[in-house]
Amino acid sequence: MNQPKPLQPGLRHTERMVVTPAHTVPQVGGWPGFADMPPVFATAMMIGFMEQTCIQALRPYLAPGQHTVGTQVDMNHVAATPVGMAVQAEVELVAVEGQSLTFKVTCSDDAGLIGEGTHRRAIIDPRRFEERLAAKAAAHSGASGI
Repeated sequence: MNQPKPLQPGLRHTERMVVTPAHTVPQVGGWPGFADMPPVFATAMMIGFMEQTCIQALRPYLAPGQHTVGTQVDMNHVAATPVGMAVQAEVELVAVEGQSLTFKVTCSDDAGLIGEGTHRRAIIDPRRFEERLAAKAAAHSGASGI
């Protein structure tokens, strides 16, 4: 069985995509407050794209069965991107502290920088994660909502 490569600061990865109507503010979550907003690349989608880029960067470095989950996002969205324009996310692993991984992230479109910040992910065992989640749901089943 192949052992994963050791995770070290300096790991870099880049992903590209084209913004479609599904990535725009009016499409976020089906929430009515977004429905009449401009059809530009949504901040939530930009953050998701940056997370996706981090996930892809980590794949060769995780043991079989390991995954990562996002635990912290500190992002600035500084410019709007229209439908049809390409965006590129660039991530760099800047710290490894046990199971916690910190990335510097930037996102640009064809005109320049649109977002930047930091993102933290934690390495998890999905089976144990699901067990804890099920226990939490069971402990709170029947509890009243907000």
